[in-house]
Amino acid sequence: MYICCINDNVNLFMKKILLLSAFAIAQLAATAQTKWALDKSHSSVKFTVQHLVISEVEGSFKVFDGGVNAPTADFNNAAINFSVDVNSINTDDSKRDAHLKSDDFFNAEKYPAMKFTSTSFKKIKGNQYALEGNLTIRDVTKKVKLAVVYGGTVKDPWGNIKAGFKATGKINRKDFGLKWGAMTEAGGAVVGDDVNMTINVEFAQQKA
Repeated sequence: MYICCINDNVNLFMKKILLLSAFAIAQLAATAQTKWALDKSHSSVKFTVQHLVISEVEGSFKVFDGGVNAPTADFNNAAINFSVDVNSINTDDSKRDAHLKSDDFFNAEKYPAMKFTSTSFKKIKGNQYALEGNLTIRDVTKKVKLAVVYGGTVKDPWGNIKAGFKATGKINRKDFGLKWGAMTEAGGAVVGDDVNMTINVEFAQQKA
């Protein structure tokens, strides 16, 4: 009888320990989960496209937004979303910008936004990460991969916690329905198919 009571007490004690441990783990996970909003004044979305085979044209988008949900302090396995206003395209040439907004390329009137939703964000080594996700341009959604460098996390002079990233990658514009093409006399493309992207972003941690 005495041994049974001891066993019952031990079992009860172990159950309490397990419950407390589970509660502590849940609390730790909740504390680690952080939300980050884009600091647009310290971010940029730029691209380059080959022109006439011999040079590159640079451009950017001036209006964009995004956010991050991070389950860990180093952002591993974070969920990322990003959107770009196609009408904000700027290549320093108003006629070219108007052509890019037309149905030959983006058809900005019908499809005013490009959208990206991550499916994976993995730490490779050091400050290097691999980002994969679904990119939607016009009415086409395809998987893309970006290489990301994590610049670090700091507190600014006003007490805000900021994190910086640089993402680079390449897509084929024709995969997304931007199919306009013209050829030079020598047979080269006026506008290249590959678009190289460079995205510098700074995020601010949201206060609970």
